[in-house]
Amino acid sequence: MSRAIAAIWGSTDTAPRPFGAIGETVARFLRDLTRDILNPYRPEKHYMRGPGPAWQAKYGKPATRG
Repeated sequence: MSRAIAAIWGSTDTAPRPFGAIGETVARFLRDLTRDILNPYRPEKHYMRGPGPAWQAKYGKPATRG
């Protein structure tokens, strides 16, 4: 059966795929979504934690929010 279809269309690579772009877009979206959800790296947990020891030595303790 696939040989008959390939003979009609010329090859299977040139067969029209009317919804092919939609499927690729959905697949790309799902791949990116799962990559972002499953990625354990969160830079906001590692950077900008506040003034470091050099800043505290130069300026003193920062004012606390109250």
